[in-house]
Amino acid sequence: MSQFDSTQVGFIGLGAMGKHMAQQLVKKLPDTAHVYIYDVANAPVEELAQEHPGKVIPCTSPKHVTQNSRFILSMVPEGSHVRSVYLDEKSGIASTDLGDRVMIDCSTIDLGTSSSVKTHINEHHPAASFYDAPVSGGTLGAAKGTIAFFLGCAESDPHLVSLTALLRLMGQTIIPCGGPTLGLAAKLCNNYLSGLIAIGSSEALNMGIRAGLDPRVLSTVFAAGTAQNTICDRWNPCPGIVVDAPSSNDYQGGFKVQLMKKDFSLAVQLADSVGAKLALGHEGLTTYEAATEDPRCFDRDSRVVFRYLGGDEKWQGKF
Repeated sequence: MSQFDSTQVGFIGLGAMGKHMAQQLVKKLPDTAHVYIYDVANAPVEELAQEHPGKVIPCTSPKHVTQNSRFILSMVPEGSHVRSVYLDEKSGIASTDLGDRVMIDCSTIDLGTSSSVKTHINEHHPAASFYDAPVSGGTLGAAKGTIAFFLGCAESDPHLVSLTALLRLMGQTIIPCGGPTLGLAAKLCNNYLSGLIAIGSSEALNMGIRAGLDPRVLSTVFAAGTAQNTICDRWNPCPGIVVDAPSSNDYQGGFKVQLMKKDFSLAVQLADSVGAKLALGHEGLTTYEAATEDPRCFDRDSRVVFRYLGGDEKWQGKF
């Protein structure tokens, strides 16, 4: 069993989430530690290395990161990127001797790709370990170090203590979900429900405003009634209700609508693959696909569905 060696940590993928997660690692690991980083884009690598000279070590490939690290984390956008990071024959993580290294993929991807990567590692590097550990909490949570990890392992897993110690440097909650790919399954179920709640909340708020209700009052009603939900409480789709919600800043920041479309699509695919009947899923996916194609909504927080559905963003003048 590999103990958590805080002096040898690698991080691959410095996008919107990954860069914040890596910054949390660098901030909280001891001064004697080195964090080996890689991204296909040079700018975030150079920026992080310049901010923490000597502690952050830029690398030229995932293979290079792995050769210098005991624990390796990855955070990339899609399954094809995960496959390349791990299985590329020349530069991938698995192209070098892995020994008893521990790899943690925090990407939100399809279960099949994650399973195939794990199978390859098990077959070619039997002493090494690979885990899926997608996250929830958005870029704001990543920046604050408050994200949750849905870990694809059982509570009896011998690495759980070490995994928890490492992941808690970047987030507050680590939930073992039962076994390989179940962290991903949990994340897709979560984002499916979150996406539906955002659509439903946007529809209800839009309906209420058009009926003459002040959305502040209506949001208070939701909070006190059976419609209470985290989306309205913390990420309210209607601008001006929650001051620090992306909607109150022209939907800047947060979880981009195109990423919700991707995750929602993966969730619908998962439901189809396991024979789970969806009453709302396909309509929800159509909504996020259309919002992503809408130039008023693209690249903005996913709660921008309020705008897509015709919600009144200038309601303040009415109340």
